[in-house]
Amino acid sequence: MADGHGANGHGADGDRDRGSGGSGNGDRDRGSDGNGNGSGSGDSTAGREAVRVDRVMDGLRAFGANYTEFTRRFATWLGLHSTDAAALVEILYAEDQGTPLSPARLSERVSLSSGATAILLKRLEQAGHIVRTRESTDRRVVTLRSSPGIRPRAIAFFGPYSERMAEAMAAYSPQEIQHFENFLGTLRTTMDALLAHEYEGGGPTPPTP
Repeated sequence: MADGHGANGHGADGDRDRGSGGSGNGDRDRGSDGNGNGSGSGDSTAGREAVRVDRVMDGLRAFGANYTEFTRRFATWLGLHSTDAAALVEILYAEDQGTPLSPARLSERVSLSSGATAILLKRLEQAGHIVRTRESTDRRVVTLRSSPGIRPRAIAFFGPYSERMAEAMAAYSPQEIQHFENFLGTLRTTMDALLAHEYEGGGPTPPTP
């Protein structure tokens, strides 16, 4: 892969060097003491771990890209702009979790300004896909809800996706799922921190030429 640690010097190249030549080269590659106890073994292990991390990150990126494609096809299926469909999916998902969104929270989830979100919500409302309610004791708080007509259509579209994902996850034990959940939680916290600090305002300061 283009980013990450790559294989040069740590993965396949390191294995090739250890396997070539006679015993003299083998001792040199294994470590300075010639007994296989030097840095060569450590480098090999580090290389394999680096390749494994790269594969995990590649898998996460591929899953994200595939989920984005599902959302794009959902948009086409409903005749919506992809951003509108992504917002609708966020509203539906939040409802399913029992934590319906406010316009401000939706704005954060879809990375739009408050003004752009207001325009998007107006389109979804006019299309009959969402309704705005005032459920909080603070009547100023607006809650976003899906309309009665859109939920059956969303279930019909995402039904095969949900079934196949459930089948895939069933192959893993509860303990393994817990490890996955902890791992993904750590990644999410790390990404949130990066966006809030190092990448606040668009990105790090460019290097001076």
